[in-house]
Amino acid sequence: MSSDSTDLLTSLQAEHDRATVRADDLRRQIEHLATALDDAEGRLTELATARKVFAELAPTGTASEPAEQSTAYQAIVNAFNQHPDQEFRVRDLHGLLGIPTDEATVDITRSRLGRLTRQGFLTQPGRGRYRKRT
Repeated sequence: MSSDSTDLLTSLQAEHDRATVRADDLRRQIEHLATALDDAEGRLTELATARKVFAELAPTGTASEPAEQSTAYQAIVNAFNQHPDQEFRVRDLHGLLGIPTDEATVDITRSRLGRLTRQGFLTQPGRGRYRKRT
């Protein structure tokens, strides 16, 4: 091989090494940004849920949610406030509130209880059981 060919191969190898380092650096940045984005999106979801729950618990008259949904959350919160030391299963809560126990209605209440749990109003001392956080 001639000197020119060796110099060209050396130059190409050096360029390849620099490109590899740059690509590795960009991958690390992408991983960092993806993690930061996931964290930010999670926080946005938490804040949107908190805003929605608080708007439903204390409607200001400008809430975009239907009144019956706000009333349902308020009824659930009232039940836990009236029985702060009692654990409830969804169907027991339905019995106390006089809500139908069909599967769709139970699933909606389970979702509402999950939101109230994530927001810190309730705890879940066991699977499917809810209690007011003290």
